[in-house]
Amino acid sequence: MTPVVNKGAPNVPFYTPVQDPPAGTALDPATAPTLFQPLKIRGMQLQNRFAVSPMCQYSADDGHLTDWHFAHLSQFILRGTALTVVEATGVLPNGRITPQCPGLWKDSQIAPLKRIADFAHSQGQKLGVQLAHAGRKASTVAPWLRPAGAITELAPPEDGGWADNVWAPSSLKFDEGFADPKAMTVDDIKALVQAFADAARRAVAAGVDTIEIHGAHGYLITQFLSPLSNKRTDDYGGSFENRTRVLLEVVAAVRAAIPEAMPLLLRISATEWMEASGEPSWELEQTTRLARLLPAAGVDLLDVSSGGNNALHKVRATMVIHPYYQVDLAGQIREALRKDGLHLLIGAVGMITNAEMARSIVQEGGKAAAAAHDKGSVEVAEEESGGRVVVTQADLVLMARQYLREPEFPLRVAHQLGVEVKWPNQYHRGGWPKDQKI
Repeated sequence: MTPVVNKGAPNVPFYTPVQDPPAGTALDPATAPTLFQPLKIRGMQLQNRFAVSPMCQYSADDGHLTDWHFAHLSQFILRGTALTVVEATGVLPNGRITPQCPGLWKDSQIAPLKRIADFAHSQGQKLGVQLAHAGRKASTVAPWLRPAGAITELAPPEDGGWADNVWAPSSLKFDEGFADPKAMTVDDIKALVQAFADAARRAVAAGVDTIEIHGAHGYLITQFLSPLSNKRTDDYGGSFENRTRVLLEVVAAVRAAIPEAMPLLLRISATEWMEASGEPSWELEQTTRLARLLPAAGVDLLDVSSGGNNALHKVRATMVIHPYYQVDLAGQIREALRKDGLHLLIGAVGMITNAEMARSIVQEGGKAAAAAHDKGSVEVAEEESGGRVVVTQADLVLMARQYLREPEFPLRVAHQLGVEVKWPNQYHRGGWPKDQKI
């Protein structure tokens, strides 16, 4: 008689039962919607199309992740999310948003990140980390510490603030309540690029599966991209080629610092929603132009967000909030690239809160898809969702706030779509009855 053994997960420094296949895997992939189909990103294989978007927690200790981060991220890892991305992680001490944001500027910060990576791997899931520099939006306090109605408040020196050493492309502050930044020298820029490479090497040592460069939301790379915040007259300002130079140098440095098989992701603000400002700004056309350069530069997935570089963007008429307002930007970039014959995976973010929306964003195939392809359009699925014709707008859905409400979101979506998926072994008795509405 063959002995029954509760096998442990391989290649992790502790015992935990192996999850084979990982939670969130469709038990019949052939009949599952694209949302529960595998996705290969360079050398990384995901069992579904769900990812946890980076979420600032303002809970680190001198840049070191803590037990809070382990508990926060593990709840998503356990419940079937294929890729979980650690929040914006400063490549330099002055690149943090707050004194309590994490970093990877020194070797002691590797171990707490490795602990989370080991746990993710023990569950058969993947972990990424977002490398970042906050630029002129640095040295602030956590949102819950700000006075009512304030956009932000500077962190005082006694709380570790560094308002006297905040960097930006030009000495233009973001808004009242933020630091007066210093315009970076060329030597500062070289140090920044090297810091991204060094942080990437530390992330590899920690065992992460992928790295995302943060080029969105008005942080330092966005500040270089936008002519509203970049008024330089040297090789890093002025023309599109000059304003994108820092980003492409960072991409090259990180790509060179990580294994060839490791995917590289980039988060971008597709527009800063300032088209009505009367001045040149960063908008969708420039993002699409940049996206065409990314495959050759070594970027594997573009994570499309928007806004964040100007305090007035939310009151501009060009920004109309609806559930697909950022997803549509991702879809337009994806369509343009495919018309050009370029392969760059696209991630969609923002207000993805239900099963049908998540499914429709990535759904491929169907009779209408083939017909649309013949017309030179993007793939179109057979269904409609909320009155919209469903087009394939992205390859991966990344969510943040919905995960805070529902850490089990992939399992819940699978049940609502009628897809049988693997649950964690230890939770196998917790699944909803087949016909139960949830």
